[in-house]
Amino acid sequence: MSTNQSLVLLNEMATFVKVVETESFSETARQLGSTPSAVSRAIARLERALGTRLLHRTTRKLRLSESGQQVYERCVDLVNAAQAVMESSGQFHIEPQGVIRISVPKAVGHFMLHPHLPEFLALYPKIDIQLLLEDRYIDLIDDGVDLAIRITEQPPGGLMGRKLIDIDHLICATPEYLQKNGIPQHPHDLKQHQCIYLGEQPNDSKWKFQQEQKSITVAVRGRYAANHTGVRLSAALQHLGIASLPYFVARHALEQGTLVQVLPDWHFKTHYSGGAWLLYPPTRHVPPKLSVFIQYLAEKLAAEPVLFQQNNPNKTITFIYK
Repeated sequence: MSTNQSLVLLNEMATFVKVVETESFSETARQLGSTPSAVSRAIARLERALGTRLLHRTTRKLRLSESGQQVYERCVDLVNAAQAVMESSGQFHIEPQGVIRISVPKAVGHFMLHPHLPEFLALYPKIDIQLLLEDRYIDLIDDGVDLAIRITEQPPGGLMGRKLIDIDHLICATPEYLQKNGIPQHPHDLKQHQCIYLGEQPNDSKWKFQQEQKSITVAVRGRYAANHTGVRLSAALQHLGIASLPYFVARHALEQGTLVQVLPDWHFKTHYSGGAWLLYPPTRHVPPKLSVFIQYLAEKLAAEPVLFQQNNPNKTITFIYK
């Protein structure tokens, strides 16, 4: 495709981005002040010029084709670049605005993210937040999500991301439970206790501990398993057993003395430990609404690492592109 032809199709490319975002020709037409038929013709012109189908269309849904996904990512860069040009001029300065859709694990969203959102909304009155609390894996493009927080040791390739904080896990119980049932001195002592574990997969009842170079796996048991941290916290506070919890969930109870850490000399390792990464689709030009939110959240969490980590408060924040 020649440079002149590319320039002629800039409007079609921008229309294509809007269609993907709205998942509707009619809604795109409404937002652009056009008609559905005009939008359809614009997409058809772009497909002819590229020699490939960009969208699979049914009467109920639009879905990107494989080549459409690649074209969409580059067209998004184009639209963001145009936005950046506008923002570089004082005459066309635009206050950060729009909707930010954020996917976040339930416990992290409730305990880590939500407490900071009221202040952010007050600082940026033209930005709206849609918080999607869900533990399932989501595809940022297919699910129309701007940002996703994931707990992982290694963030997935193909996304941009910022490591916010490391998240520790521990096991804990009430002083009343321990007084009645004894205090474990070694991981193997847990076999004699009621343990409150995640219970989603068989390995969730196999607790792993590390002390220097020594690693131990213990098959625990208990009458109560729950795949929600808030429920496991409540169960532990009701003296039902020794619970596995993220530190940021148990923190207040530990400070108040209603929970006590068990086996503090051992590092408790889970499949759900790691860094909390803020991820988003790759782009050279991050929209202003996302830039201010990413910076705000990173600064807030860096200022209070004790909420999420037992030790090592001097974690650095890095920025990656993969």
